[in-house]
Amino acid sequence: MTSRVALVTGGTGGIGTAIVKRLASMGHKVATNYRDEAKAKAWADKLKSEGIDVLLVKGDVSDTASAEAMIKEVESKLGPVDILINNAGITRDTTFHKMSAMQWQEVINTNLNSVFNVTRPVIDGMRNRKWGRIVQISSINGQKGQYGQANYAAAKAGMHGFTISLAQENAKFGITVNTVSPGYVATEMVMAVPEDVRNKIAAQIPVGRLGEPEEIAYAIEFFVKDEAKWITGANLAINGGQYMGW
Repeated sequence: MTSRVALVTGGTGGIGTAIVKRLASMGHKVATNYRDEAKAKAWADKLKSEGIDVLLVKGDVSDTASAEAMIKEVESKLGPVDILINNAGITRDTTFHKMSAMQWQEVINTNLNSVFNVTRPVIDGMRNRKWGRIVQISSINGQKGQYGQANYAAAKAGMHGFTISLAQENAKFGITVNTVSPGYVATEMVMAVPEDVRNKIAAQIPVGRLGEPEEIAYAIEFFVKDEAKWITGANLAINGGQYMGW
């Protein structure tokens, strides 16, 4: 298998870490961005102790100029980005009638505008090289909505709208663009929720449990392989059966 350069935004989080490890295990050179240097360095050191080297690049994906500088640094150190995983995301939950403009804008900027900011600097190179893999990490709540998450659901739904348009524009250039929509996954953030609340969530999932970050990362491996070249514009829901759409 050809070794390629992969960029995973938000790679230091729970799902991001699993994706980084999976791509590295496939032989790819992996980079991710950070904003908190001390936290990112501790994360990278832990992975290094497991035999995984990751390039850390400072970058705020919600800022266009910062994202462009991040891409330039990755490409100067590793080479052209052929695999892009748009994984960065935040929440600012509250019911809409209480939501501030800042809570709306922060989520839209980080979860949706970031997809433009990071993808735009790499798409021309992918088109020129006639190969590319772009995957958005959306959410079950972008499909079904969620009480108190109008900002988050709007951003995550928008990610798939971006996917299907970009997929159409770039299919003839050997570039596939797809979405993965995880359900509730046992990340550090979710596990910090009180146990009785987590049990109620799990009770709504037909499989009967939360997902594992590695189960999301497996979908990334599937989409980025050469054999997946005829799969584009798809949305793969990974939620244990909690939401089953067409």
